[in-house]
Amino acid sequence: MKKKLDHKFCVAPMMQYTDMHDRYLLRLISKNIFLYTEMIATGSLIHGKCFDQLLFNKEEHPVGIQLGGSNVNDLIECSKRSEQEGYDEINLNVGCPSDRVQKGRFGACLMLEPELVSECLFNMQKAVKIPVSIKCRLGIDDNESYDFLYNFISIVKESEINTFIIHARNGILKGLSPRQNRNVPPLKYDYVYRLKNDFPDLEIIINGGIKTIDDSRNHLMHVDGVMIGRAAYDNPFILSDLDSIFYNAQSIPKSKKQILNIYLEYVERQIKNGHNLSRMMKHLFGLSRGDKNAKSFRIKILEAIKNNTLDGYKKDLEELLVN
Repeated sequence: MKKKLDHKFCVAPMMQYTDMHDRYLLRLISKNIFLYTEMIATGSLIHGKCFDQLLFNKEEHPVGIQLGGSNVNDLIECSKRSEQEGYDEINLNVGCPSDRVQKGRFGACLMLEPELVSECLFNMQKAVKIPVSIKCRLGIDDNESYDFLYNFISIVKESEINTFIIHARNGILKGLSPRQNRNVPPLKYDYVYRLKNDFPDLEIIINGGIKTIDDSRNHLMHVDGVMIGRAAYDNPFILSDLDSIFYNAQSIPKSKKQILNIYLEYVERQIKNGHNLSRMMKHLFGLSRGDKNAKSFRIKILEAIKNNTLDGYKKDLEELLVN
């Protein structure tokens, strides 16, 4: 029996956003939310030997790795490596609509091959002791009926995985960019709710267009968990009350100033380890969201990035935060 993980509130895997540094920052704000890596292509690990993509901080737990691929043997190898690295879960990406991903025959285009997806997930799960999950769309292109989604889930669940993260939009493979695919196709939350009714034994997590805690509460009346993406990145402090609201856990109150100082200490340590200051500092842009000095705070971060140093900036940044 594999360990059951709590997916009541998750932060979505986002390319060029949810790297190890952003996840460290988010973990300072909530101890219980479930975090995911950016999507990591199996080819970059196996053929490119880009194992630095697997790095994460021990403070990030619980954290899952999202893999992109469709070759069963490659997915098995990468799943084993991910388990060895210490991840809590492995998630298969069946939702990314980018051209590059399609050429590699993975992401959203795999929704047209449910038998292959099921085979991949079955073998991944058999190869590791940690849970395996899937993140997919409602459908792709003209395949937008509930019957298409129902059929996909019916086949994929034969892999014996239990956790399905559903982005409540269709993926449009031709004519829309990945950015447009996050906004243009209409949201159909009712499809995801119907899935939970039709497959009550599955853990169904809803994703797409969720921006507030109130939104999350409403969705949790119908499904098992919610996944929030851009809203958490653009305004990470909205996660500050989640531990008490969703986990009945006493949150450790930290002000924005405290979070900033702890994170900047982390940045200084990671610079010594060879990590890029610019990449780490950009995650702080949203910390001042809604504050009266938000624009000045962001400008000060840009100055630090331009000059590639924190010297002389830490105190200024702290003073620009409201609390």
